[in-house]
Amino acid sequence: MTAQTSSPRRSAPYSDSPANQRVALRCEGLVKRFADVIAVNGLNLEVFAGECFGLLGPNGAGKTTTVEILEGLTPSDEGKVELLGQRWDSGGAADRILRERIGVQLQETQLAEKVTVVETLRLFRSFYNRGHSVDEVIQTVALEEKRDARVGKLSGGQKQRLAVACALVSDPELLFLDEPTTGLDPQARLSLWDVVDRFREGGGTVLLTTHYMEEATRLCDRVAIMDHGKIIALGTPAELIESLGADQIIEFRVTNEIADEVLTRLPAVSHLHKRGEEYSLTVAEMGIALPALLEEIKKQHSELVSLTTHQATLEDVFVSLTGRMLREG
Repeated sequence: MTAQTSSPRRSAPYSDSPANQRVALRCEGLVKRFADVIAVNGLNLEVFAGECFGLLGPNGAGKTTTVEILEGLTPSDEGKVELLGQRWDSGGAADRILRERIGVQLQETQLAEKVTVVETLRLFRSFYNRGHSVDEVIQTVALEEKRDARVGKLSGGQKQRLAVACALVSDPELLFLDEPTTGLDPQARLSLWDVVDRFREGGGTVLLTTHYMEEATRLCDRVAIMDHGKIIALGTPAELIESLGADQIIEFRVTNEIADEVLTRLPAVSHLHKRGEEYSLTVAEMGIALPALLEEIKKQHSELVSLTTHQATLEDVFVSLTGRMLREG
């Protein structure tokens, strides 16, 4: 797919942020209820033009509902949404124009299984007044060898790449990807990451939802962690990890329980989280904290069952903020 950085649509003025960056997407006071459940609870968000923005959270956090509202697929109960300087106009002509400027990959895409890859993309390309050629998009998502294969014969990773190709065929300015790599093997995930990188290189903006922290760290300029319909943390991956106040984690299990206050008093320990029988310590200096921990375990007449250490990640940020792992839901 040839990058079209000179596209008139890409140079259209959007509203400016305080830092004088163009805002590609903005929502204010977004609320969505389903009976007694508040799926989205007063959400405010800005995504800058040209960035990859990650919306992270467990299943049930409200990510998909939020994205469907932003995409114009689900109406909100309260709040307002602005995409690329325009608002959804309840099915009017302005909506048609706006849909020409965005690409959408849904969390679950059902494509006709007896139709070929190239036929599927020709159909989607026919929906738009302008865009990339089918051959360009097939090359972008690396499906050249499968262009004449029926959709039902594709692997899971190939189907996901085809779904993304359908979103890219109109040459969108803003691309929505809702958990695009869920259930994929590592190689298929890397292939989709490459597609996102190439889209960004062409000047596009991406809103990505995921519950893979390594994916967010690899792709996203900024991330928002979402839980119970609200944004509970926002920043670059590095900023959020730095917010822990330490950059290393010790996870361990012992034969006899150790009181929380004993562990939190250890030198260089800034945070303790316990999940079942596993302890997790956030520490500033591993060389100080680890020997002190081993000595304390001995004093408590306990023994190590397991011990691992790692650099702090976005997963650790989420645990610190919510008290549970991201994939626990």
